[in-house]
Amino acid sequence: MSGRGAGGRGPAPKVSALDGEAPESTDFANYFCTYAYLYHQKDMLEDHKRTGAYYNACMQNRAQFAGKVVLDVGTGSGILAIFAAKAGARKVYAVEATDMAKSAKRLVAAQGLEGTVEVIQGVIESVHVPEKVDIIISEWMGYFLLRESMLDSVLVARDRFLKPGGALYPSHARMYLAPIRSNICRQRHNDFQNSMEGWAEFVDEMKQYYGVNLDCLSEDYRKEQLDYFSYTAAWTDIHPSQVVGSAACFKSYDLHTVTLDELKAPLKARFTLNVLEDGPVDAFCGWFDTQFKGSGQNPVTTEVTLTTAPDPTGATHWGQQSFFLHPPIECAEGDVLACDIEVVRRKDNQRLMDVAIRHRLEGPRSTGKDRLTCFHIE
Repeated sequence: MSGRGAGGRGPAPKVSALDGEAPESTDFANYFCTYAYLYHQKDMLEDHKRTGAYYNACMQNRAQFAGKVVLDVGTGSGILAIFAAKAGARKVYAVEATDMAKSAKRLVAAQGLEGTVEVIQGVIESVHVPEKVDIIISEWMGYFLLRESMLDSVLVARDRFLKPGGALYPSHARMYLAPIRSNICRQRHNDFQNSMEGWAEFVDEMKQYYGVNLDCLSEDYRKEQLDYFSYTAAWTDIHPSQVVGSAACFKSYDLHTVTLDELKAPLKARFTLNVLEDGPVDAFCGWFDTQFKGSGQNPVTTEVTLTTAPDPTGATHWGQQSFFLHPPIECAEGDVLACDIEVVRRKDNQRLMDVAIRHRLEGPRSTGKDRLTCFHIE
């Protein structure tokens, strides 16, 4: 199974039992297995922007954790449960669906926290937590925030176990899109052309060596390769200098109030992007941030934000998702891109996403026509 990011940069998707999905399903089983490996946990833990944000959210808000009961949803190695305990929590229930729960128990014991942190193996939808909790902490975010659909499980935990007025860490999340310039767009186009040339050579060789004509499959191969190179979003590490226009926050979530029905419905938004430089817009770049604000009844002392925005020091393990345009949009400074976005869950796999972006250039170069491009987030 592929991990987060090109070349297996990071962990594979987390386990989450979705409505109507049998635990024995192939999809569930694959998720169950992959997060049981320490190398996946290492990839996440060594992302210090990620791990540091959670550490700061706990340690800089000790007053909010002191004497409280905490639930860690999808604890993995147990690191967030350990942070919560070190911040002064009276009790931490750390729920983990995979066999990583065994490693989490050993890690908790090695820190001398087995009396405070209780690791429970199972999915949050069916485990028994013996008491209501004051705080739910979880690292549930996937590519473009919503891939993996683990937020479903956090909301289930919220509705089952969180006390009235209790807080979620993080408490809020936001999604962004911005226009970028990138040589990767041209590289992917060239890779597609090279792939098609390789196919043509392959067809000729098969006919020459074996007398079998595979040309009847050429159009199917072309569609397959076009889908991958042109219509599949890519994990990217974008430098801020590549962003050539304003970023739009097109969706925000308050995790205390969003419902499962709202989360499962198609996400639709309309927004504009201001172009700040002359030249081509090669892609739309998407990222997210999460905010640790606590709840209205139990606000934090110090707000912490974890962002996956383009950063000159390098990307988090989430990177950014880039949606490449073929051909690019020729723009001038002062142009406006009017955009509509729709994000839906894939019917064949609820953890993967399809994204449709309809955009229209407004300005001297405008043709007055909308352009619709559809992408997969794998």
